[in-house]
Amino acid sequence: MHISAKADYAVRALLELAAEPDRPLSCEAIASAQEIPFRFLKSVVAELRKAGLVRSQRGCEGGYWLGRAAGEITLLDVSRAVDGELLTLRGEAVAELAYPGAAAGLPSVWRQVEAQAAAVLGGVTLAALAAAGERGVPARKGAA
Repeated sequence: MHISAKADYAVRALLELAAEPDRPLSCEAIASAQEIPFRFLKSVVAELRKAGLVRSQRGCEGGYWLGRAAGEITLLDVSRAVDGELLTLRGEAVAELAYPGAAAGLPSVWRQVEAQAAAVLGGVTLAALAAAGERGVPARKGAA
């Protein structure tokens, strides 16, 4: 499984927003804090906004906030918002995959891999991840 830089940067940006829920943060501030290339972050944040994971306000008092509570945003939400399908094979979703003959059972393995990855990512919220980072423990849903 490949975790894209886009997904990694998106989660890190959202964690910055979760750490400052009472005030908006600029893309510049987020990029600087997380050492993320600013231009790339701008496109990532646009996708997060489109998915409703962040909201924005223009102006000198503007910036970005989480689109909903940190405890309601999972890593699966973030991954799907910026990358689409969780697991693809040659650009195709594994849900539709079928092979003939001796390889007929292989697509079900790929679907199991996707289901397990979705379960792990869906079980970790931004709130749990932020709390775990503070304590230095693994993050799971309900941990915060």
